[in-house]
Amino acid sequence: MKILFSGGGTLGPVAPLLAIAEIYKKHNSQVEFVWIGTKNGPEKELVEQYGISFFHITSGKFRRYISLSNFFDFFKIIFGFFQSLFLLWHEKPSLLISAGGFVSVPLHFAAFALGIPTWVHQQDFQAGLANKLMSHTAKKITTALRETERYFPESKTEWIGNPVRNLSVANASDSRKKFNIPEGAPVILAMGGGTGSAVINKLIIEALSVWPREYHVIHLVGKERPRELQENAAKVFPNYHVYQFLKEDMKDAYAVSDLVIARAGFGTLTELAAIGKPAILLPISHTHQEYNAKLLADHHAAVVMNERAVDGLKLARTVIDLIAYPETLKYLGERLQTILPPAKPQKVVDIIEQLVERW
Repeated sequence: MKILFSGGGTLGPVAPLLAIAEIYKKHNSQVEFVWIGTKNGPEKELVEQYGISFFHITSGKFRRYISLSNFFDFFKIIFGFFQSLFLLWHEKPSLLISAGGFVSVPLHFAAFALGIPTWVHQQDFQAGLANKLMSHTAKKITTALRETERYFPESKTEWIGNPVRNLSVANASDSRKKFNIPEGAPVILAMGGGTGSAVINKLIIEALSVWPREYHVIHLVGKERPRELQENAAKVFPNYHVYQFLKEDMKDAYAVSDLVIARAGFGTLTELAAIGKPAILLPISHTHQEYNAKLLADHHAAVVMNERAVDGLKLARTVIDLIAYPETLKYLGERLQTILPPAKPQKVVDIIEQLVERW
């Protein structure tokens, strides 16, 4: 049995698909996975770490505004469709699963043409155009949030929560040793997604001069961001640990952190919810992330800050206030777990079995 996953460009669509792969591999150790992503996205390195074969196709996107790029991207999508036909014919998967991303659109249309069943998973509060397009040919649609079911046909849509990979560590003390962090020291984890966030990177550098010296800061700056400022800051702030990207050690970074500063992509939010980590969220303006963040703010499940109105000093003081009250951190983590429960592993297995059996 072979399952093909598609998605990339950012790590947003990647996290739930890796979780699905992890869940189903425990059920069926003989299953084979293949991944179709983008040529230059951050997903390739992470996917291959899981031992999954990776291919890329040409991808374009439909913009909901007038742009010359729409003209050229139309031909990219057509070319991607024929690439998809060839890859699907060559790989002969039993099922195609996607959680978004425009690289998935031509694949799903090609799968429909070849009679291969498809499953589309919707993470964010607001359904993206790619998932709306793929929903027309999908055999199954699932959502991470109950409120999002309304965007898709009722007959084939089901709310299941968001699949989450295993993020547990055997011993948090060992995780601290990996980062050379002593027991009891407060730890801030700052990250801006697979490609990084220039906004968060700038705010962290500004905040370092304000935070107490006993703080330790693990900062993931992103693979596409320059590191000069961060490397210079590491010389001034001794407990500043800067990385472009973490793979397997990401579990350890989560384990040691007392507070996480992040964007509001749903893959990140789900992982934080699964391990009950309190968070300060800086959603990207004018995107679906603002809807995600508002949902959590309305339920008192995270601290949300406007990236256009915050500076490093304000962020630093907010962090200091939260670290000073462990009961508040605990409350935020517990609320996040309540609002975003993960998908049950057996439900993931059942959906795959049903789709493959019908095919």
